[in-house]
Amino acid sequence: MLAGLSPARRRVVLALLAIVVVAAGILTGALVSRSSSGPAGDPVAQDRPGPVLLVPGYGGATGAVQELADVLTDAGRDATVVGMPGDGTGDLGRSAATLGRAVDAALARTGASSVDLVGYSAGGVVARLWVADGHADVVRRVLTLGSPHHGTSLADLAGDLAPGQCPPGCQQLAGDSPLLTGLNRGDETPAGPTWVSIWTTQDQTVTPPDSARLDGALNLTVQSVCADAQVDHGDLPVDPLVQQIVVAELGPGEPAELGPADCTRLRVSA
Repeated sequence: MLAGLSPARRRVVLALLAIVVVAAGILTGALVSRSSSGPAGDPVAQDRPGPVLLVPGYGGATGAVQELADVLTDAGRDATVVGMPGDGTGDLGRSAATLGRAVDAALARTGASSVDLVGYSAGGVVARLWVADGHADVVRRVLTLGSPHHGTSLADLAGDLAPGQCPPGCQQLAGDSPLLTGLNRGDETPAGPTWVSIWTTQDQTVTPPDSARLDGALNLTVQSVCADAQVDHGDLPVDPLVQQIVVAELGPGEPAELGPADCTRLRVSA
């Protein structure tokens, strides 16, 4: 067919064919990439806990989360706090990439097949972002502590009243942010890990407090275990009762359905 065309027209046809081939390759690559990074995975074995990675909240301070890591270490777990870039106030997607590198390092160091993730406050959103980006098959359990999964009114106010003081991480924690809207569209708890969300009804930072609720997770307030517990947002990683709840929820097997009957035991353990 090409032999009957003039040299100039033949070059045009060949160039168009080349463009079509390249475009087809790009489309195929995109489809493969999208398929391989799907959020859901096969259930991860629950009876073999691996290393625990703890993700601090907005602001990136690691001291409080390190206290929880020390409690987990005393309980026999391999626990590491992951420092976040930009003091945890930058783009949460970048923080998720940092978490991913830490997971890879923990798996290589320990030889384990899966990890447990504990995300405090915005760190829980970071953990969800990383799992949803095609990594559900290497996470046994995701536990979040007081995480604004559906935003917090403080971020809404900051974005409205002082946008210059609300960096990317703050903007992404607003209730209507594109990041949270996308993350919560469809399945909030992709298959692969088991999911636990713990929060306090007395939270004045994540408002409303039940923004921490995750569809498909074991949802647990501190006060549903010990009704008289006085725990605010900043106390969650360092409160002895909460620490023991976390230890229990990260144990082998399925997440524990804790309630008032467990209050005294957990307080004694603390």
